Amino acid sequence: MKAGVGYNNSKDNISMGIKVAENAIENGNINTPSLVFAFCGGQVDYDKFFKGLQTVIGDKIPIIGGSAIGIITNDYLSYKGYPAGAAIIESDKLQHIVAAAEDLDKDEKTAGQKIAEKLSEGIDGKLMVIFYDSVKHAPTLTTPPIMNASPLLISGIQETFKSKLPIIGAGVIGDYDFSSTKQFCGSYVAEQSIVATLFGGSFEPYYRIMHGCTPQDGIYHTITKIKGPVVYELDKKPIVKIIDDKYGNRDWRKQVPVKRLSIGVNHGEKYGEYQEGNYVNRLITGTMPDGEGIVLFEPDLEEGTEILFMLRDSRKMIESARVNSVELMEEITTDGRKPALGLYIDCAGRTASFSDTTTEEASAVQKVFKQYNTPLLGFYSGVEIAPLLGNSKGLDWTGVLLVLAY
Repeated sequence: MKAGVGYNNSKDNISMGIKVAENAIENGNINTPSLVFAFCGGQVDYDKFFKGLQTVIGDKIPIIGGSAIGIITNDYLSYKGYPAGAAIIESDKLQHIVAAAEDLDKDEKTAGQKIAEKLSEGIDGKLMVIFYDSVKHAPTLTTPPIMNASPLLISGIQETFKSKLPIIGAGVIGDYDFSSTKQFCGSYVAEQSIVATLFGGSFEPYYRIMHGCTPQDGIYHTITKIKGPVVYELDKKPIVKIIDDKYGNRDWRKQVPVKRLSIGVNHGEKYGEYQEGNYVNRLITGTMPDGEGIVLFEPDLEEGTEILFMLRDSRKMIESARVNSVELMEEITTDGRKPALGLYIDCAGRTASFSDTTTEEASAVQKVFKQYNTPLLGFYSGVEIAPLLGNSKGLDWTGVLLVLAY
């Protein structure tokens, strides 16, 4: 298995697609491309970038990916201007099937079922990688954004697909304004779609989840009023007023999304020692215009769910990225395998500019991949998907590192 990664940042988007593909082919010494991962910033003309890629690799090689707030490679990390990147894979032993489904905003579960049906009659899979449109409805002057629900999408796949296997992927997003996004669906560009690839053959997938949020005070609260992604009450008290008291002001209500505070659910022992891997966090995308509730990135919580307020911890975030990257690469080496390509799906909230830090946490991942001389393609996402405690879930405020090894 061979892989090469290319990067560029240019206003001329067709030329940029050509340069990205050419760089990836040169860097990976690729002769016969078989699959392409590609992502670009929301300011890029997606169709022109896609056309540029196809100019080099042809229109028969599937391209999967789509919108991203920024791009991460071994040597570059950028979320300003017109960043774009691609990883081109060559392998006669890595099997893959690509499928896509549209109308995600109409019914996430049905879209997941359609994807599973298309892939069920294919190869004996070891891994499914999916990318989908995070944004169902962009925000308006009076309403926060509404997101497509990853729990419904994943359940549609899992209920229909014939065998259980890890699902890793992302809800793609192109900017912090939650504008409409695009997906690269193999041979075409679309929106409100999901694109999935089933991988099989003589390779092994390795993955880790990077965390970085800690409980704000360790106090559990019970959701007593919720509808979809909108939480109205905790412990029968208005949640917005509770958060006002935590901040000591109402300034946080202007943030879209809210920067430092999130909602966490502990899937481990309730009062046991803190284990970051047991928590699923939910980003607060904003408040309702009347101040009656907060809107979460995912609509998967319900009345009676116990939650904690979580704070983003920049130090733990960077350390988690470093430790998990090192441990994952050591695991691959111990197993007698060689890493061919790393794909890093990193929450857009973890950038230095959004987190108000002086260090990019993804630089810790870059350093490890440089040490192991392994190609790396990463991008900043809206939702990260990976197995957590045995079940694939949509995650927030995390980084998911996937390595294809042979």
